[in-house]
Amino acid sequence: MHPHVTVAGGGLAGTEAAWQLAERGINVILYEMRPVRTTDAHQTDRLAELVCSNSLKSDQHPSASWLLKDELRRLDSLLLRSAAKARVPGGHALTVDREVFAAEVTNAIETHPKIQIRREEVLDLNPAAVTIVATGPLTSDNLAASIGHLTGSGRLFFYDSISPIVDAQTVDRTIAFPASRYDKSLDGTGDYLNCPFNKAEYERFIDELMAAHAVDSHIPNDVPYFESCLPIEEIARRGRDTLRFGPMKPMGLTDPRTGRRPWAAVQLRQENLRADSYNLVGFQNHLRFAEQKRIMRLIPGLESAEFLRYGQIHRNTYINAPALLNDTLQLRDHTNVFFAGQISGVEGYVESIATGLAAGILSAAHVKGEMLAAPPRETAMGSLLYYISHADPKHYQPANIAFDLFPPLAEPLSDRRERQIAVCDRAAIAFQSWLCRS
Repeated sequence: MHPHVTVAGGGLAGTEAAWQLAERGINVILYEMRPVRTTDAHQTDRLAELVCSNSLKSDQHPSASWLLKDELRRLDSLLLRSAAKARVPGGHALTVDREVFAAEVTNAIETHPKIQIRREEVLDLNPAAVTIVATGPLTSDNLAASIGHLTGSGRLFFYDSISPIVDAQTVDRTIAFPASRYDKSLDGTGDYLNCPFNKAEYERFIDELMAAHAVDSHIPNDVPYFESCLPIEEIARRGRDTLRFGPMKPMGLTDPRTGRRPWAAVQLRQENLRADSYNLVGFQNHLRFAEQKRIMRLIPGLESAEFLRYGQIHRNTYINAPALLNDTLQLRDHTNVFFAGQISGVEGYVESIATGLAAGILSAAHVKGEMLAAPPRETAMGSLLYYISHADPKHYQPANIAFDLFPPLAEPLSDRRERQIAVCDRAAIAFQSWLCRS
């Protein structure tokens, strides 16, 4: 029999892992339980569906997010190529049309001769078989129990949220104006629609938000939210001005009606190539749908808005990776089993893609009996894998790629931009050296 690798999960990490394996001549069986079993967050049965934002974050040098994307492109990431084909305006962020993106990835995976897709749930893990677990934040209870049994540890989880999406035709363009903060856009035009508040409008919005009814749920009071994706009502509870210094910050914007900076602003980001829908940036919440409609219509420009999707909250499951994984994403006690994506404890689309790509490359080497070597820590991928495998297990929290994950420079620089450029330059050299050895 020809050797094969099982990939559990058809999300961002799973599809990238399957592609990298197949491109290296390894047969892949890719399991995706949708549509046989659905989740609380997914809307379709397509592979690589984006369930929260449609943004893959900054694509501008010298950011940590750009650096990670650059490394993925140098490794011929399927999902980064698909994102380029599905790109929509989003300032310096890489934002995509969800439908086009998922269709591109699904078609590539379905037509690859070395990938077999099985639409069924993986119920348990076989540690004797080479497997990549990439089932994401909504891992089924059956598989989560099997993972817990195999690793001898309980699963960890926190709660994550989804932003609303509004029908573009129902946005009042006499109030909402196109602009990117500080005029930073891809083509010199405003990539966002901005809904400006004056002080009185903002204060009323906060009052209504604080008094709104949340969805009844079984969520324990001691289960944390992910700090980088807090519901807006949670942010507002931390202080009346917290939102306007967070997702509603007006910095870099000028309201054309007044010629001045607004007191606060909500940015709407284009969802697809047709520009017929926009998501409310950073406006994830856990309010009842009727309350969302009422309160979101207090946003200037959205008084008559129709919502195509309301904000939601969902469970996010992940393992205690530092206690379980080595830097090649393998379980230390069961080296045939790899973990990738959000279940490994990374947060973010590109981070999930990166760990999927790494798991695909490293598991291919494992199957072929070759030496496994993670990218050096000086690289973005290496820093991410190092964090997963070396963070404090007692206080493990999912992480986005950030410069504070990288090792310090040999010669510290006081200028922030110069320091970021130096980290990127060092990473490029280390990454190229690793490529030559791999």
